Amino acid sequence: MKITVVGSHLCPDTLYALCQLRDRDIEVDFKDLSASLPDLKEYLALRQGLDIYENVRAAGGIGIPCFILENGTKTLDLNEVLGK
Repeated sequence: MKITVVGSHLCPDTLYALCQLRDRDIEVDFKDLSASLPDLKEYLALRQGLDIYENVRAAGGIGIPCFILENGTKTLDLNEVLGK
């Protein structure tokens, strides 16, 4: 299984998620929004168009980390990704 993680190396929640995934030997493609403007632009478009971000937008949050599964499913819930 390969999971794309969209987040920032400056975000403690992102760092925690990356460690949890790697501890379980899950292959990770990390999109670091703090290091890549193209990834940031792609993420902003994604964030604007998905219902899972409705509460995040309303609260003025960023909404990272975001997980994109191989089947295209997008979630903000690490436990869902880990199957808990």
